[in-house]
Amino acid sequence: MSRRTAHWRCVWFCVAVLLWRANALHAQELEPRTYSASPVGTNFVIAGYAHVSGDVLTDPSLPISGVSARIGTYVIGYVRTFALANRTASIGFAQPFMSGNMSGLVIGAPTEIHRAGIGDMQLRFALNLIGNPALSPEAFAQAKPVTSLGASLTVQAPTGQYVPSHLVNIGNNRWAFKPEIGLSQPWGDWFFEVSAGAWFFTNNGDFFNGHIRHQAPLIVTQLHGGYTFRPGFWLAVDAGYAQGGATSVNDGPAGTGQANARGGVTLAVPLGHGWSAKLAYSRGFITRAAGNYQIVTVAVQYRWFDH
Repeated sequence: MSRRTAHWRCVWFCVAVLLWRANALHAQELEPRTYSASPVGTNFVIAGYAHVSGDVLTDPSLPISGVSARIGTYVIGYVRTFALANRTASIGFAQPFMSGNMSGLVIGAPTEIHRAGIGDMQLRFALNLIGNPALSPEAFAQAKPVTSLGASLTVQAPTGQYVPSHLVNIGNNRWAFKPEIGLSQPWGDWFFEVSAGAWFFTNNGDFFNGHIRHQAPLIVTQLHGGYTFRPGFWLAVDAGYAQGGATSVNDGPAGTGQANARGGVTLAVPLGHGWSAKLAYSRGFITRAAGNYQIVTVAVQYRWFDH
């Protein structure tokens, strides 16, 4: 088996994991190798768990301070690659289920809550623009890795559990869209990546008993660098920055926007024929308007071909 063949087993594993960012607290999660090359006609099913702890409340318009949270997110997802205009494309979805406890001061009074339920579904379409044409798995295994440029559109649908009388909900009761562009550069056993995008949000017209909640766009950038120890077994160092996303209620003034920097590491390991695993950790280093939380992610994926 060539290095190229085993390499992509974990490449598109990370594309699937990217779909984990199905709710607001995952909007800044770090994911390497989401724009690396891949063959067409491949299907992926992913299941995993992410544990989040710290200040995850990214909405400064809420009268809540001193937040401490411990949240578990379970997710199932599916990704399929295909050819589009002789380029490699993919489409996928993820459905999270979240359960957790939060404590803090609500209008100065100590409060503790528990939330559990289905989160907002997330869909993602990605297209390779430069560097890697659509190839079958057999042809892909013989191709030489080259610089690639890709673009994607992620859509978050308001399908999650939402109760208008609650200040804090699992679902967001609004649509969100994130166009993004990413560059991947292989260099021997090393790889380097950079991506930039922005989340755009529709209004929540039933925010806390009938109010209207607005949120400004949130710009997100990521940098990744890593090393492949052997086929399918690699380690990456990750960094990301999020800017903007100020919120307001009705016609009130906008609150403090986010200016959060995160860092982390990601390890991918092949488990056997068609199986891969991933372990990732990230935390906030420079935070404003929340973002001071850490995430530990464990996931497994199964891959098969159309033929």
